[in-house]
Amino acid sequence: MGDGMVQSYPTSQDASGLRFAVVVSRFNQLITVRLMESCVATLQECGASAENIDVAWVPGAYEIPQAARIAAESGRYDGVITLGVIVRGGTPHFDYVCNGVTDGVREIMRACDVPVAFGVLTTDDIEQALERTGGSGGDKGREAAFVAIEMANLLRALKDSPAVEGAGQRESA
Repeated sequence: MGDGMVQSYPTSQDASGLRFAVVVSRFNQLITVRLMESCVATLQECGASAENIDVAWVPGAYEIPQAARIAAESGRYDGVITLGVIVRGGTPHFDYVCNGVTDGVREIMRACDVPVAFGVLTTDDIEQALERTGGSGGDKGREAAFVAIEMANLLRALKDSPAVEGAGQRESA
């Protein structure tokens, strides 16, 4: 390690042989279907086979973390993708749901060695959400798929790298 070389991990958008769980909220289904279809199409464009992509529908965004945690802990997936839409209303409900979903997904990421891509939209109205499903606001389903693929490949490389073995251990004198 004293040779001055820095270990660098290349990014990869190759999903060949990788297995994904896509957890999608049924609430605001007009939009979440678009997110899911774009996400699945992107996974397949990048080499994931249809039989290696499982879609789990949950009632609402608040339920996403529980299903995502079970998928991540199952050992069957290289990546989990969460998709949903939370639209601001006139009550604090929006804040509670947003906090619950983001906190829940963050906890999964901390507890599991499986990447979890966050594709849950938080918008002021339906028009903003629609813009983020292929309009001027981008395509968040597609972006979430790319994140999951890249992170699955990176975590695999980090786990397989000899440079990581023994990390944090000191040689005894």
